[in-house]
Amino acid sequence: MSFCSFFGGEVFKDHFKPGIYVCSKCEHQLFSSRSKYEHSSPWPAFTETIHDDSVSKHEERPGAYKVRCGKCGNGLGHEFVNDGPSKGLSRF
Repeated sequence: MSFCSFFGGEVFKDHFKPGIYVCSKCEHQLFSSRSKYEHSSPWPAFTETIHDDSVSKHEERPGAYKVRCGKCGNGLGHEFVNDGPSKGLSRF
């Protein structure tokens, strides 16, 4: 499953079949469907990555990090601090 296609809307927000989400540019493994959860944003959200180097992050503003593929740098969205299925977890 490719992650975060910005053209034509996000097709994986409500997709919960078992599998691995990969970068749409280089197919680097990013997230497991086991860490995916439902939320109100139009993008899929995850509580953890597959590998430590699956993504890279840099702070854009307090509490908001730009998330990129850890291999090719493709933009994946944002992580918001203290936003998630339970307090203290982040949403990718």
